[in-house]
Amino acid sequence: MTNHWVDIKNADLVLIMGGNAAEAHPCGFKWVIEAKKHNKARLIVVDPRFTRSAAMSDFYAPIRAGTDIAFLGGVVNYLLTHDRIQHEYVSHYTNAPFIVGEGYGFVDGIFSGYDEAKRHYDSSSWGYELDDKGFARIDPTMQHERCVLQVMKRHYSRYTPELVSRITGTPQDKFLKVCEMIATTAATDKVMTIMYALGWTQHSQGSEMIRTAAIVQLLLGNIGVAGGGMNALRGHSNIQGLTDLGLLSSTLPGYLSLALESEQDLATYYKTRALKPLRPNQTSYWQNYPKFFVSLQKAWWGRAATAENAWAFHYLPKLDKLYDVLQAFELMNQGQLNGYICQGFNPVGSFPNKKKIIAGLSKLKFLVIIDPLRTETAEFWKNYGEHNDVNSADIQTTVFRLPSTCFAEENGSLTNSGRWLQWHWKGAEPPGEARADTQIIASIFNGIRSAYAKDGGAFPDPIVDLTWTYRIPDDPAPEELAMEYNGKALTDLTDPKDPSKLLARADEQLPGFSLLRDDGSTASGCWIYSGAWTQAGNQMARRDNSDPWGIGQTLNWAWAWPANRRILYNAASSAPNGAPWDARRKLVQWNGRAWSGADVPDIAPDANPSAAERVQPFIMTAEGVARMFAPTGMAEGPLPEHYEPFESPLEHNLMHPNNPLARANPAARVFKNDMEAFGTPKDFPYAATSYRLTEHFHYWTKNVLTSAIIQPQQFVEIGEELAKAKGIADGDMVKVSSNRGFIKCVAVVTKRIPQLECDGRKIDTVGLPNHWGFVGLTKPGYLVNTLTPFVGDANTQTPEYKSFIVNIEKA
Repeated sequence: MTNHWVDIKNADLVLIMGGNAAEAHPCGFKWVIEAKKHNKARLIVVDPRFTRSAAMSDFYAPIRAGTDIAFLGGVVNYLLTHDRIQHEYVSHYTNAPFIVGEGYGFVDGIFSGYDEAKRHYDSSSWGYELDDKGFARIDPTMQHERCVLQVMKRHYSRYTPELVSRITGTPQDKFLKVCEMIATTAATDKVMTIMYALGWTQHSQGSEMIRTAAIVQLLLGNIGVAGGGMNALRGHSNIQGLTDLGLLSSTLPGYLSLALESEQDLATYYKTRALKPLRPNQTSYWQNYPKFFVSLQKAWWGRAATAENAWAFHYLPKLDKLYDVLQAFELMNQGQLNGYICQGFNPVGSFPNKKKIIAGLSKLKFLVIIDPLRTETAEFWKNYGEHNDVNSADIQTTVFRLPSTCFAEENGSLTNSGRWLQWHWKGAEPPGEARADTQIIASIFNGIRSAYAKDGGAFPDPIVDLTWTYRIPDDPAPEELAMEYNGKALTDLTDPKDPSKLLARADEQLPGFSLLRDDGSTASGCWIYSGAWTQAGNQMARRDNSDPWGIGQTLNWAWAWPANRRILYNAASSAPNGAPWDARRKLVQWNGRAWSGADVPDIAPDANPSAAERVQPFIMTAEGVARMFAPTGMAEGPLPEHYEPFESPLEHNLMHPNNPLARANPAARVFKNDMEAFGTPKDFPYAATSYRLTEHFHYWTKNVLTSAIIQPQQFVEIGEELAKAKGIADGDMVKVSSNRGFIKCVAVVTKRIPQLECDGRKIDTVGLPNHWGFVGLTKPGYLVNTLTPFVGDANTQTPEYKSFIVNIEKA
C-alpha cells in the first residue's frame, strides 16, 4: 500500500479491481463503508464475478479474466483524449515531460530490444535522451514528439472503447461509465483510491496490470495524497513482512537485491543500484544503497565483514537464474534438487499444476515440513483415491515433519498491508512438541554450523562466520531479532557536519535509517525497519490512537515503515509551491521554513519548494518524479501492453492478431514441456478463475471444525447460461478439466457470473474457490491447482492462477 487501510475513508471514489475486499478483507472493507458514509464516496467494482464487493458498489462492470490491461489502457486513452488529467501534477510530479531516446520503438506488440530465442528484452533502447552532463532532457511543454506524454498518447490511442469491449467483454456503455466516474477525480478536490489483491498479481502480466492502474492514478494526481494511492490488500498480515525481509529468492531485506552472476565485485554490484540523480538537485534516495548494504552485511557477519574484503560481498550467492518456486520445482523434476525445506507453506495446494508438483517432490531425497497443521504437502506420498492418486511404494522421499507454533503462541511483530509493524504478545502455550519457527531454524542452523566447524567444507566461511550472539543460541528471542533488524551503532556516531555533535553512542539502538553508514560503523538487518525498536524502546508496541489532524494518521499507533511514514510520497499532496492541493485533505505542506503536517514528510524537511531546481516528491527514483514510462525495471516493456493469458478462450490477441509472438506475454519464462501442457480453446472453451471465500482462510481453516461446518464441501460456481447449455442443475456433481487434470465438485448455478461477448463470441467463466484438499475436517476435496498452468508473471514469477481455461461437464 502506498497509503493504508484507515486512509481509505478519505476517498471520494473507490475502485476495487483485481480483488474482492468485502469478502476477502472484510475488516479492512469497513473503511470503504466509512468513505461512503461520511464522504458520499462512490464505489466501482470491476470483476469477472458479481462479488460481495460488487453487491455494495454504486456501479459494477464485468470483465473477462486476464484482460485488465486492456480495460485500464482504455481508461488511460479516455483520460488523455478527453483531457481529463491533473496537468500541474502530471507536468511536475511525473516523467511526462522526459524525452525518450531515439532508439525506442514498438511494433505490433513487441518493444525494441527483444530477443525471441531468449524471450528476453535488452532495455537499453528504452532510456531517456541525455544532455552533456548526463541529465535527462525534458520538454516542460510536453509537446515534443518523443516526450513520455506524447509516446503514451500514441501507445494508448489504440485502446478505443470498441476494441476494449471486444477484448474484455465489458459492454461499451459500462466501460465508458467507469471512465467518466474515474475522470471526475482529475480535479484537485476529488480523489480516488484503487484497491487490488491477488486478482492482479496472479497473472502472467500481473505486474503490468498494477503499473497500468498506477499510470491512471498519476494522470489524475492521486498518488501521495490522502484518500488516494495504489493499495495492495495483503491476504494476511505477514505477507507484507515476508517481502520486506527479503524472503523472495532474488531479494535481500529492505528490497535490496542479490547480485547477478555477472556482478562479481562490489563496484559493479552498486552501479545499477546506487543510482545517481537524472535531474539536477533531485534526491534519488537509492544513492544510499551502499549504506543499507554494508549495514546489512555487518548485521549478518560482524567482524568478518570488513572494508578489506568488500564487506564480505563474496559470502553472498550470485544469481545465474531466478530461483523462485517455479524454478525450484522445475529443478526437482529434472532431478537436480535433492532436498527441500518447506516452512509454513503448502506447495501441493499452492503451486500450479499439482501433477508436476507431486512428481517433483517424489524425486527428492528428503523433504522437511515446518508447520503447525497437517498439509497436503506433508502427505503428498499417501494415496487418497482420486483426490491424490499416487503409488506410495514408488515414492522414496523421506519426509520430516517438525510441528511449529502459530502466531498466537509467540511474541513478535506482524506487518500489515499498510506497512504498519504491530507488536503482539503470546496468547497461549503451544500444544505437544510444537516449537517456534525461530527455535527450529536456529537448531538446524547451529547443527549445520557445528558440522562445518568440525568437518570443514568447500566454503564454510559464510556459515561459521555468521553473527549469532543471541542469549540462547537455539532460541533467539523475537525481541532480539527485532532489535537486530532495527540496527545499532557499532562505534560512536558523530554528525558529519559537526564532529563535536554525538548522534549515537556505540552499541545504542539507532533512531532510524538516516544514521546508517557505509564505513562499517553501523549494523541493521533491514534498513526500512530501522526506527522500529530504538533506544527509547519498542515502537511497534505503541497503542495511542490519537488523531490530532482528524485525517486518520495515528502516528503513535504502532510504527510504519519507512520512518513511521503512513503515506508514501506525501509531499505530492501539495502543489509545487508547497501549499496543499486540497485544504480538506492536508498531509504535509511547506510552512516557509520546513515541511510539516499530519504525516512524517517524505522529503527532506528543508527542501524549499521555491528553489530554482526544487526537490521533487518521488525521492526513490533517479528522476525525482514518478515513472509512467519505465526505462528500466520491467521485463516486458516500458509501457503496459495487453497480452492474453497463456491459456485464453480467444485464439488471438485482438491488439496484435497477426503476430503470434505477441499473443501472450513475450517475456514470460516458460519451461520446456510446460508450453505443451497449455490447453487450447477448442478443447477447453471456458475461462476460469480461482478465488477465496470469507468463511475460509486459504488452507488453514479446513482444519477448524466451525469453518468446516460453515463451508463443508467443495463447489464450483457457474453462470445460468453455461448451466443451461450443459444441462447442469444447481447441486449437481460436475467434472472440471484442464489439460493437466480434473476435479469433481458440486455445481452452484448463479446469476453472479455473467456471460460476456468477446469479439462476437459468448464467453462463459467458471469460478473455483480454492480452499479444499485431501486433508482436514472439511469433506475431502480436490486441489484447484490440479487445473492451473505452470507459468508466472515475467517480473515476479507469481503463478497465473486467475485466468486459464477449462471444460465442465456433469460428473
